[in-house]
Amino acid sequence: MFAAFSALSACSALSAPRRTTVTRLAAGTLVSGFVAAGVLAGAGTAAATAGAARGEGGAAATVEGLKTYGEAVIQGAAGDQRVSAGLFEMSVEGGGMLQTYCVDIHTPTQTDAKYYETAWNGTSLGANEDAGRIRWILRNSYPQVNDLAALANRAGVRGQLTEQDAAAGTQVAIWRYSDDVDVDAVDPQAEQLADYLEKSARNQPEPRASLTLEPPAVSGRPGELLGPVTVRTDADSVTVSPPADAATSGVRIVDRDGEPVTTATDGSEVFFGIPEDAPADTVELTAQASTTVPVGRAFASDSRSQTQILAGSSTSTVSATASATWAEQGAIPAVSARTNCAEGGVDVTAANQDDEPFTFALAEREYTVEPGESRTVTVPLAEDRTYDFTVRGSDGFEKRFTGLLDCRTRAAETGVDVHTLGGPTPAPLGGTATDVNLAETGASGITPWIVGTAITLVVLGGTALVIARRRETTRES
Repeated sequence: MFAAFSALSACSALSAPRRTTVTRLAAGTLVSGFVAAGVLAGAGTAAATAGAARGEGGAAATVEGLKTYGEAVIQGAAGDQRVSAGLFEMSVEGGGMLQTYCVDIHTPTQTDAKYYETAWNGTSLGANEDAGRIRWILRNSYPQVNDLAALANRAGVRGQLTEQDAAAGTQVAIWRYSDDVDVDAVDPQAEQLADYLEKSARNQPEPRASLTLEPPAVSGRPGELLGPVTVRTDADSVTVSPPADAATSGVRIVDRDGEPVTTATDGSEVFFGIPEDAPADTVELTAQASTTVPVGRAFASDSRSQTQILAGSSTSTVSATASATWAEQGAIPAVSARTNCAEGGVDVTAANQDDEPFTFALAEREYTVEPGESRTVTVPLAEDRTYDFTVRGSDGFEKRFTGLLDCRTRAAETGVDVHTLGGPTPAPLGGTATDVNLAETGASGITPWIVGTAITLVVLGGTALVIARRRETTRES
């Protein structure tokens, strides 16, 4: 249970020098009982983030740690801080491996954190005008360019360029654009590579998802073909699976002519075939494929673990889902949501397949969608805070969305340039769990309570110790 906080990558493990004593008291005092009860409340919240952020599909993976790296130095008013800088590895659910660099230098990467592929607009990259330059760096450096002698020659690097140097230099160049920080690689060869990459970078377009279904939700009447749902992918072939209860519900996945579909390719259109006597319900189809994930795709976490950006991919399993809702009468909207970091919120889209207007309430306002039309409403949300809201419509329609909005880098959240940041700074290389500031590792909403409880427990513990000693002295007398 404590591993989520104790095994942070040195790449961005955080400490707060002015609050170290309190932090250590909290970590040491609470580990025996409070971690199970209180800290996991943050984990439970994080597990609910799938509602809005996973609307696109693609690869899902677990971070395994920093594998190839060197050292870098972040220069700030409080002094220089050393951090690890380099290449992470992730294992893909269903098979495959990914290599990534991290974005948001002041946020920790938590060991075993779950990540999912997402659009740039679902991360801090969505509002970063230099995101395209980061993709150029990824495509023109290690590991995409694995001939290190050729890379060193192109970059004008003097001396031998090792894999560790190449990974560190690439990460440093990315941080300069993702976080706008004053950071240098420790090794001279790595620093020369970073300077070359930073100066040479050019804007490149965002890569499309490895696999997605558009739209992610459709609706209609029983007896109809609901759709179309269009497959978008770079994979040669996609396996399409019907709903889990298809054998009993009679729902089929078919083409426009009503013929069964089990495989698809890029641009294929599939439909939900709903029996005429099917009671009102909602089901999902699943599309799955094996392909390489495009370099430059972003990966976000369910928890407050720093955003990753893809540097390399083996053939990996990718998947996407789409839902269908139907009813004999009344409103039959198709409602979906996805994070919109450019606007600082979540886009909720309602498509109306009914022959009458659909009215729904959201964020204390009412909206109407005319028959055959759709409408997108952006719900503004607080940064780095969990959200929980419900779309309510006519005929008792309800759909709930929960999650955590993580759209800005840590430096951008504070509104203070990292050069003069007086708060949390990266811990020295090789820091331990007691150096970690819980407020910066995903538990910010409960941190004051944690610290307050820790202080109270320490005071109580000290009082108990004094009483015990007095009793012992009395017994000896």
